[in-house]
Amino acid sequence: MKDSSLSPDALAPMVTRPFLTWQRLIDWAQSHYRCRVFAKDERVPARPGLLYLVERGTVRLVGNTQLKTRKSPSLAQQSELEDAFLGFVGAGEPFEILVQSPFTLQSYAHVDQTSIFWMYWHEMDNWPHFRREVMEAFRYQHQRKLLWLSALGQRRTADRLLGLLTLLIEEYGEAHEYGYCLPWPLTHAQIGSAIGSTRVTVTRLMGKLRQRGLIRVDNDNLICLPPETLKMRISS
Repeated sequence: MKDSSLSPDALAPMVTRPFLTWQRLIDWAQSHYRCRVFAKDERVPARPGLLYLVERGTVRLVGNTQLKTRKSPSLAQQSELEDAFLGFVGAGEPFEILVQSPFTLQSYAHVDQTSIFWMYWHEMDNWPHFRREVMEAFRYQHQRKLLWLSALGQRRTADRLLGLLTLLIEEYGEAHEYGYCLPWPLTHAQIGSAIGSTRVTVTRLMGKLRQRGLIRVDNDNLICLPPETLKMRISS
């Protein structure tokens, strides 16, 4: 978060900083035709074995699980895909795509003009300092995912919802007249897929949280948390 008046030790996440060789990497990627710009909600055709870096914009990660279903005793068993929102990758951050049956991971541009470049892992041998920074970035992402899992382990759906929003705003939130806001919209269906609930339930709980003053939604549908809510979540 930027311009936080709260305790930096309590709230401030690791500041996303460009890799020290960032501009050289961008020049290299452009010269090797490894760059591409995506429109909002456009799928990023990422594949396993490659390292991807977000130059500009935000990537949304989505997990797909293939479920075996049977509509009725008279019908053969069918397969359905269940999507789950798994988080974001912001500008200056790396990501990779893993596939392990029956799970697959997909990536989408969450905002317009999201720019991504990529390279093979063995190509990092030419950038030893960059390799260390990438591994440090993945270590930090792993720590955040442990907090994400902890939030999603709450029994009450309202606690999972508020925990998820707090983690996202801690990491990506920007200063706002209401406190701190996500810089881009997040739909209730996407939130529901992340916390194991439905869009209808999320809409109902968001209304209750707004009535209690724990969250705000501005005119651009950006979700905001007042500083008091962040303090309460951290102290708990």
